[in-house]
Amino acid sequence: MGSSTPLRASERAYRQLRGEILDGVLAPGTGLLEVEQAERIGVSRTPLREAVARLIADGLVTGRTGRGFEVTEISVDSIGELYELRQALELQAVRLAAERRDPQAFLVLREQFLTAPELLLHGDSGVHRYYTLIEEFEEAIDAAVVNPFLVGALRSVRTHLARIRRLARKNSLRLRQAAAEHLLIIDAIIAGDPSLAAHAAHVHLHMSLTSVLRAIDEEALARGGQPVPAEIGGPSSAAVYPTISPSS
Repeated sequence: MGSSTPLRASERAYRQLRGEILDGVLAPGTGLLEVEQAERIGVSRTPLREAVARLIADGLVTGRTGRGFEVTEISVDSIGELYELRQALELQAVRLAAERRDPQAFLVLREQFLTAPELLLHGDSGVHRYYTLIEEFEEAIDAAVVNPFLVGALRSVRTHLARIRRLARKNSLRLRQAAAEHLLIIDAIIAGDPSLAAHAAHVHLHMSLTSVLRAIDEEALARGGQPVPAEIGGPSSAAVYPTISPSS
């Protein structure tokens, strides 16, 4: 039989809302009124409530004073906290990947990442393909570490990271730099060098956080506001990622 089982209404509502939040269609702080969203998505209120409960568990939606819900805000504080956790998880993941990897899987990835600079010349379609490569890289790491608890924690972090990554989507220079940084991580994993893989990941995360905080400052200035000082907005990139040597 060629037909697939239709999605349950609550699953359909969850996927649509989650996708719209991660893509920025539903921006941080957007209100989600129950009746309005149920009508928009085409489900009844009960499955919508089930979907919202899952989004609350994901940390993507929160209760709103008065009535309804809203998309959680992305603050500088929360970004710093997310990157602190991301550093701990990803550095351990690449260390384990370097020890346990199938080199062939990462050799294939390496060839694909070599095409990233060319991909990024092709506008939105190229950027979309680049982020697909990032997902394939993450899946290869997950498969290599052979640790379902670590993988589960990483996937939770990536849910929130997807919202932050939108800040870099229009920065083609940063995306090219990030592709080169991923290549260094891949090369270290292929070489079976856990320390070098962790150092390469550390550098990538430092550069990523620096870029995100700069993008937030630029956005604030464009709106006529002021950059958020590190002491007010949470950990600075230097505080989260102090300089280390490859041997540390």
